[in-house]
Amino acid sequence: MRIHLIAIGGSAMHNMALSLHHKGYNVTGSDDEINEPSKTRLAKAGILPTEIGWFPTKITNDIDAVILGMHAREDNPELVRARELGLKIYSYPEYIYEQTKDKTRIVIGGSHGKTTITSMILHVFKKMNIDADFMVGAQLAGFDTMVKLTKEAKYAVIEGDEYLASPIDRRPKFHLYHPNIAIVSGIAWDHINVFPTFDMYVDQFRIFIKLIEENGTLIYCENDKDLDALAAEKVNPKITQQAYGIPAHTIENGITSVQFNGKNIPLEIFGDHNLMNMNGARLVCNSIGISDEDFYNAISSFTGAAKRLELVKRTENFAMYKDFAHSPSKLKATVSAVKQQFTKRNLIACMELHTFSSLTEEFFKRI
Repeated sequence: MRIHLIAIGGSAMHNMALSLHHKGYNVTGSDDEINEPSKTRLAKAGILPTEIGWFPTKITNDIDAVILGMHAREDNPELVRARELGLKIYSYPEYIYEQTKDKTRIVIGGSHGKTTITSMILHVFKKMNIDADFMVGAQLAGFDTMVKLTKEAKYAVIEGDEYLASPIDRRPKFHLYHPNIAIVSGIAWDHINVFPTFDMYVDQFRIFIKLIEENGTLIYCENDKDLDALAAEKVNPKITQQAYGIPAHTIENGITSVQFNGKNIPLEIFGDHNLMNMNGARLVCNSIGISDEDFYNAISSFTGAAKRLELVKRTENFAMYKDFAHSPSKLKATVSAVKQQFTKRNLIACMELHTFSSLTEEFFKRI
């Protein structure tokens, strides 16, 4: 198979390229900007473009598939040429589905917690030697790439982002995965530049639930009132639904422990939102036959995903964390978690506003 990636330098796209290269495909690509760590990783694999820019001459009839990244524009010269030749053009999520359509697809959706829940499931799978394809939105400790695609794996664990699939496919990414098992962590208005009303945003999750495969499973957080109301609609009668909340737990000396079978199991993570994420991940694992005991034995060593309440520095009287919280609900959850974990310490919080989403009047109304 010969695959060409337009905008190969992106975080997700270069991981896709590496995964397909490892699978044995002939991979090429182009981009007008390739930064680190993409540049070094592509070069190490021998698939770094020799020139920066777009080159229509690279697009030839012997290409089996073109994968179009979100960074490219609709008038991209290579995309125009691919269309002229009638080549098969996939968005990034379309190709993930193409590679996993014969597997049991576990898709993690929600406005917050997607990366963490995906990371938790993969951590447990790895501890239990369960092989799985995956796509996750952060680099995980112990995993070489953010994307893994194989012929052999029975399962595919996919982080289901609700942002648009590509410049020529305006559907949310998670609408393209058609899960067998789906989890939704919550609904908090995000991507305001794409979904200008809250109702429009909620409707994307309604569609997602309708797209769960027949006899599939929806796992959802009952603590989120908007999501709980959506689940109550029973918009997909051909699936089963399971709700989860915050598990019984204790906090002592800055350590959170979950209660199971009369025992306290210490965790590396903390905060109500992370405990709910863990509970959702547990139900996903249950759905493929992993017992609660095995799950808790594995999850106790989970330290978190990169930039998700990630510990930067700790001393006897000080701890510094960084967190990729870019919506009001995420900010509130992060601040609340740190306050609950360290009740006798002062908290200093710094937030970097994003020009196109959080640095808006509408965003500030919801803080």
